[in-house]
Amino acid sequence: MPLVRISPTEAQARMSAGATYLDVRSVPEFEAGHPASARNIPIAHAGPGGMLRDNPSFVEQVKANFPLDARLVVGCRTGVRSQRAALMLEAAGFTSVVEMRGGFAGEHDPMGRVVEAGWVAVGLPVSTTAEPGASFHELSTPRT
Repeated sequence: MPLVRISPTEAQARMSAGATYLDVRSVPEFEAGHPASARNIPIAHAGPGGMLRDNPSFVEQVKANFPLDARLVVGCRTGVRSQRAALMLEAAGFTSVVEMRGGFAGEHDPMGRVVEAGWVAVGLPVSTTAEPGASFHELSTPRT
C-alpha cells in the first residue's frame, strides 16, 4: 500500500482527534521549534558542522514508545526524512502511519518556490519546549 501523505492542516486535525505527531528531525532542530505536543525521535542525529548521521536505533526506539497500531503523523523539516521514516515504520509493522508533506519549514522546488507550505507557514501552533516525556532524551531512556 502506498504511503499516505497529508497536509499540515490535515495533520493538525488528526492530532486533535488523538494522533501523535512524531518529529523525526534532530534534537537541535526539535528544540528550536516544533509542532505543539510533538514527540521527538530523530531518524538522524546532528553531527559536526551540522551534518546528519543515521540513527541506527530509530525503529527500535519508536517501537519502545508506541504500539504498532499507534496513530502516528510523521514529520520533519521539509518532508524528505519523514517519508523515509514513515516507510521504515510501515515496513516494521506499524499500521496507522501518515507522513506530513512540507514538514515544519515547507517543501520548495529547485528554484525556491513553495511546493507545499509547512507547519509554520500555515500558522499552526509551535512550541520550543517539549512536553513531559516528549523529548528524545526521555523517549530514548530505558524505562525501569
